[in-house]
Amino acid sequence: MIQAKKKLNLLKIASNFIVGADVASIEPYGSGHINDTYYINNTNKEDPGYLLQRINHRVFKDIPSLINNIHLVTNHLRSKLKEIPGADPDKEVLSLVMTNDHSYYFSDERGNYWRMYKYLKNTKSIDIVQTNEQAFEGGKAFGKFQMLLFDLDINLLNYTIPAFHHIGLRLTRLNTSLQTDPLDRKKTVAAEVEFIQHRVEHMCAILNLGREGGLPLRITHNDTKFNNILLDENDQAQCVIDLDTVMPGYVAYDFGDAIRSIINTAPEDEADLNKISLNIPLFEAFTRGYLQESAGFLTENEIRSLPLSVLLFPYMQGVRFLTDYLNGDVYYKTHVPDHNLQRARAQFQLLRKLEEQYAKIEGFIWQAANTHLNKDINTNRSEAV
Repeated sequence: MIQAKKKLNLLKIASNFIVGADVASIEPYGSGHINDTYYINNTNKEDPGYLLQRINHRVFKDIPSLINNIHLVTNHLRSKLKEIPGADPDKEVLSLVMTNDHSYYFSDERGNYWRMYKYLKNTKSIDIVQTNEQAFEGGKAFGKFQMLLFDLDINLLNYTIPAFHHIGLRLTRLNTSLQTDPLDRKKTVAAEVEFIQHRVEHMCAILNLGREGGLPLRITHNDTKFNNILLDENDQAQCVIDLDTVMPGYVAYDFGDAIRSIINTAPEDEADLNKISLNIPLFEAFTRGYLQESAGFLTENEIRSLPLSVLLFPYMQGVRFLTDYLNGDVYYKTHVPDHNLQRARAQFQLLRKLEEQYAKIEGFIWQAANTHLNKDINTNRSEAV
């Protein structure tokens, strides 16, 4: 239970939002690393309650734009779902709660920013995908999310974290850290730097194709780890959550990020590289679900970019870990000596495994895509490795 002093403060903050009944209790909720979340139980037992969140304004610099993005996206999703027989927008879309002054966020006297969502009862999120059925449902959820938003004007949305998945920027930051070498760690990462440099051209392929106009910007989630999907009691995908990073991007970024989170049989920071292998059945299940929902609106180039993204995301995450290692571990929390170097090496080992299986991965993506298309477009595939 929250201490009385803290609870009184939260009650005061919650009073700025229009809720359906008096607040009965407020408890910490979830294990998120960015925002602080609290569950509000109210005196109306028929009401499922609310989630009150303090938005981390150090990570998200422009709160009004962030909230505007979420409001636009959730309204669009709700309007599209109303047209689908059997859909339930109240369960399948997050619902922001309005403040007393008709806004969707509140700023307290300390400069903290708060928002409130209606709580979706009888749902769960999972950190580790355990079954092919769960992976399939995850793919459906993110594919449907993109599909429902493909006709919303991206010019209406802002970039909540600019250049979030920009591999060129990540490489530039790495090179800067190598040049400055503040902790004299460069000498320990020669093999990793060579590994990165050998793959720069391939890893920039999606970015370059987009710059050349070969890939359309879409509205994408940009943080597609599996626990950003709520499942119902039957393990069916119900709602995509954590919409803070929803902004313009390439569909491949959502796909590659999701695959990175489910395909590795070992932890992200596995020290024994021999334990790192691929869970191909989970990859295939997610891909089937994703393309079942999205193949109909994707361009050929977008489908072609999907297997490339499977390689890109462990590469990019490894670059980020290595950069932080060189800088003195200032971004990611570490728990053992050289933790970020260990993480980088694990990501690069995952990438090696993916490269070994790339032809199989690429072939399955085309096969799954063609299942939902009227024509076969599996020719002229990319040569990524």
